[in-house]
Amino acid sequence: MRKLTYYIACSLDGFIGDPGGDGSAMVRFADEEFVAFVKAEYPETLPTHVRRALGIDDLPNKRFDTIIQGRGSYDVALKEGITSPYAHLREYVASSTLKESPDPNVEIIADDLVGKVRELKAEDGEFGIYLCGGSKIAGELLDEIDELVVKTYPMVYGAGMPMFGSGLAISEFTLESVRTFGNALVRTYSRKR
Repeated sequence: MRKLTYYIACSLDGFIGDPGGDGSAMVRFADEEFVAFVKAEYPETLPTHVRRALGIDDLPNKRFDTIIQGRGSYDVALKEGITSPYAHLREYVASSTLKESPDPNVEIIADDLVGKVRELKAEDGEFGIYLCGGSKIAGELLDEIDELVVKTYPMVYGAGMPMFGSGLAISEFTLESVRTFGNALVRTYSRKR
């Protein structure tokens, strides 16, 4: 069974973005040491155009071969004219409003997100599934998440988009590792079953 990993950036107060969902204020904290870590451990989590700009487009996937993201996350790329932001992965976008995919490499999941994720997890393969965000689909998929990789940056939003949509039951994870960088902390948790 393949793992679903929610790999996400957040503020000290647990927000993945401002009230509109914009998390770009955290990007400035990704220093050289942290970027080297991402390139070495999670290169496939960088969008294809960023990989090209960093000269790492040819790096093989380390952990994931599939990405699931919400419409809000996908819209960030669409606003830049990028219809396949993770062309090096199998791409899925969970959306009840986007009726047709603007790119043949991107499949829209319009309903039964949990069923589709269970189907993907049941596939054979050495790589896992990268849950990119956002808050709403992370909440819908909470029971399916096997691993959390939380990148915490030294800032406080005060209000914004939480890591998980509201109205959830208590779920427990076990801390597996903590890595510190000059401007970031990366905690990895596994699902406590």
